Amino acid sequence: MNKFSFYKGGSAFWYLILFGFLLTYTPVPAKTVLRPMPSLPQQTQISGIITDGTTPLPGVTVAVKGNKNNVAISDFNGQYSLLAAPNDTLTVSFMGFKTAIVPINGRKIINIQLREDATMLQEVKINAGYYSVKESERTGSISKITSKDIEKQPVTNVLATMQGRMAGVNITQTTGTPGGGFEIEIRGQNSLRSNGNNPLYIIDGVPYASDPIGTGINSAGLPTQPSPLNSINPDQIESIEVLKDADATAIYGSRGANGVVLITTKKGKAGKTRFTANLSTGTGTVTRFMDLLDTQQYIAMRREAFANDGINPIPDYAYDINGTWDQNRHTDWQKKLMGGTAEITNMQSSLSGGSAQTQFLLSGNYNKQTTVLPSDFQYKKGNVHLNVNHESDNKKFKTTLSAGYTVQDNDQARGDLMREAVTIAPNAPALNNPDGTLNWENNTFNNPLRNLEGKYLAKTNDLIGNAMMTYQLTEDLQLKSNFGYTALTNKEITFNPSTRYNPAYGIGPEYATLIASNTERKSWIIEPQLNWNKPIGKGKLDVLAGSTFQLQKGSQLSQYAYGFSSNSLIYNLASAATVLTLVSEESIYKYQAIFGRVNYNWKEKYILNATGRRDGSSRFGPGKQFATFGAIGAAWIFSKEKFNNNSNNNNILSFGKLRSSYGITGNDQIGDYQFLDTYSSSGVNYGGIVGLQPIRLFNPEYGWETNKKFEVALEAGFFNDRVFFTIAGYDNKSSNQLTGIPLPGTTGFTSLQANLDATVQNRGIELTLHTVNIHSKDFSWTTNVNLTMAKNKLLQFPDLESSPYANQFVIGQPLNIQKIYHFTGVDALTGLYTFEDVNGDGMLTSREDKTTIKDFNPKYYGGLQNTVKYKHWQLDFLFQFVKQINYNSAAFFGFPGSLSNQPTAVRNHWQQPGDNASYQIYTDGANSAAVDASYKYYESDGAISDASYVRLKNISLYYDVPLKDAQCKLFFEGQNVWTLTQYNGADPEFKSAGYLPPLRILSAGVQFSF
Repeated sequence: MNKFSFYKGGSAFWYLILFGFLLTYTPVPAKTVLRPMPSLPQQTQISGIITDGTTPLPGVTVAVKGNKNNVAISDFNGQYSLLAAPNDTLTVSFMGFKTAIVPINGRKIINIQLREDATMLQEVKINAGYYSVKESERTGSISKITSKDIEKQPVTNVLATMQGRMAGVNITQTTGTPGGGFEIEIRGQNSLRSNGNNPLYIIDGVPYASDPIGTGINSAGLPTQPSPLNSINPDQIESIEVLKDADATAIYGSRGANGVVLITTKKGKAGKTRFTANLSTGTGTVTRFMDLLDTQQYIAMRREAFANDGINPIPDYAYDINGTWDQNRHTDWQKKLMGGTAEITNMQSSLSGGSAQTQFLLSGNYNKQTTVLPSDFQYKKGNVHLNVNHESDNKKFKTTLSAGYTVQDNDQARGDLMREAVTIAPNAPALNNPDGTLNWENNTFNNPLRNLEGKYLAKTNDLIGNAMMTYQLTEDLQLKSNFGYTALTNKEITFNPSTRYNPAYGIGPEYATLIASNTERKSWIIEPQLNWNKPIGKGKLDVLAGSTFQLQKGSQLSQYAYGFSSNSLIYNLASAATVLTLVSEESIYKYQAIFGRVNYNWKEKYILNATGRRDGSSRFGPGKQFATFGAIGAAWIFSKEKFNNNSNNNNILSFGKLRSSYGITGNDQIGDYQFLDTYSSSGVNYGGIVGLQPIRLFNPEYGWETNKKFEVALEAGFFNDRVFFTIAGYDNKSSNQLTGIPLPGTTGFTSLQANLDATVQNRGIELTLHTVNIHSKDFSWTTNVNLTMAKNKLLQFPDLESSPYANQFVIGQPLNIQKIYHFTGVDALTGLYTFEDVNGDGMLTSREDKTTIKDFNPKYYGGLQNTVKYKHWQLDFLFQFVKQINYNSAAFFGFPGSLSNQPTAVRNHWQQPGDNASYQIYTDGANSAAVDASYKYYESDGAISDASYVRLKNISLYYDVPLKDAQCKLFFEGQNVWTLTQYNGADPEFKSAGYLPPLRILSAGVQFSF
């Protein structure tokens, strides 16, 4: 039997010709009655703006109900438009908001307000580095803040935006000087080395070195070197995710031992071209001054000190009370030297837009800050950022290109005035003569402004570039590759002209000095990856495999020059009589790895996630260069079980998840070439030749530090997730510590770099709570709380008592401790400070009697954030709280009675036998027993007090001006606004005594876009 085939014998070709002929053929009209076709409803253009009540929402899907092909997406202004009939209904949906059903009812302009859906927030994607995961399905510990939190803070460093907002992330500011740094610890201190605890920073997929910029020789005016993270403009950041546990960090191997900070910059969005600008101006002032003696109280203290010492008449050198200086003069030197107002100017603008296939974003920022010091110092930063996204017509190929370039120009004082501002006698003479020159008051006054004659100048140029390309090979298989490049150059100059010395000393420009340093750091990285996603059974399998190739090169040159003919030539090395090279070195760091992830999600209830990485680092010797790290995490979403399916439970428990993880990560933060015999130039000319000297012994046996991490956590949401909390407990143990093993002095070396069988433990509990307190059309109020209670402990350290670390560490105690004397009060008979004689030998010695241990780690810390919206108004405020101890005001001052101002508390002092006082007898220095007791007091727990505080860390008030064709916001922002503390000192957050503390910043501005 013959079977007909449409394709056989060229039949298809003839049928196509016949079909085309029929389409073009016009028949003769027949004499029939034509009935009109039923008319379709006439469609009109429907348009409007979609908001959350105050802010336009881009990317919202607007569809005609029942017609999947009639869809529109709102643009950057929240505007949409589509054709629809008068009786159609619109379906409006957007992630994180409840879907709105809007009947058209003949309207042509329909503005739509969406309401947040807390449950939908669990579907938001979280960036986990090499992959993304739903918030509800993550098995690891990841904290996140977004641009909504970041943009409301008048700060220039990305770490400042994270303070008080993340559980397990402790951040402290190290200086109030513009351009200064921050310290960050993610779940405690893992390494014995202070420089071995930095997290890994990833910016748009590119690792960014967080090592301090420069050699450190120049930055004496700052407690730390300038932070390289200043190169990232906070206004250009879309989100920051912090990876904490093994499940989240093990895929980064050795680089994730101390946590990972993922920074994602803003991307272009489809829609019409949009221009946005943000202009603000602000002021900065010192948050807190100490309560010090006034002139009369000070003079009384000084006279009593000389009387106690039996010195009469007052000696010639006591200019403050012998009549040389005006004894009725009073100057508040804290306000005089640090009470100025720093002026802050910030300008930010961006241009964005594009089609559904190609989007772009071009933004720029300019920031300028002066200081509170009485001089014209300033910090300037300019930044430009470009992002381009493209997707092919068939949606298989996608590429993202990002590049950022930052220029910083920092002009600061060579020295800090903090210590002198609190110790200068209140009746000290004026700073300047009538002609404006420095006043030395006939050689009786060491003018503090001399410190401002010298300067610290730093110019930094930083480039960060990234290209991400993906191609969908099949429906299940995706090929992706990441390419990154960074280049940083830093030039530092510190000069001390002869004008900083008293002219009476006859010191000319031949004693002027200059230190000039140049630092370069360049790196590239290539990371090809393969992703496979496949439904298997009742679940879904995700597999990721990739590799990393990275190279970083660094160089430093630092030179010291002196002997200038004129101070005006001090910037020119060639004008110096003598130029010495302090540092001249280059380094290369090579890193390569393979990594993978396997994730299986069964019924969206049971999730298993395994990650691993095989690392190779040039920082270790042959045979030790490679190591393997990995982790496994699991989660059970118990809210999807049958026992929670009845209606009563669903009304209460909307989400519940139990998760846990365990894994091992490593650490190679030890610097380059540590395992080699290393030599450096001696700098000594002998017989016309400068020789070499050994600085490090060969040890190829040491390997990676290891950090074993365990965590268990419970996440639960109630009442449609209007109340959502997380409680997590972790236990991390870091071992195989890389540190210096002490050697006998006869070897010529103090230590040998090696692995020490010491173990450090970090345990803690983290709590987070999110509540939607009120949510209505015109008014909403949400609260976020985080609390961290952590404990650090040194579990073991072989032969600690016989090592150089015996006075630094104690087994069973935290790493951040001080071993000190125990202060027992003021002797009522002698008037001297007394301390516990632990061994009872009648003497106080450091090794035998410094047995009191004080833990300087916070006992707990956290933050309380509230967001209140009312119509066009929005108020955000964050309270940061810390429970801790710190050195009090005693760390700043000399012994009471000396030529140094004192806190008002010293008035409660011993004067006669039988007195019960807090401070000992006054002395100018002749009473050696009192002087010795004062020095021991500084090394005792008497100089340490509670430094807990609650601080209004950030507050912002926004008003959205209702405009038709543009957006305009007026805002006020504050940082470090108000502090509640009983701390006996300056700023309680500050850990570096003698340096300018963080400033209170108040800023106001306008943001507009069209």
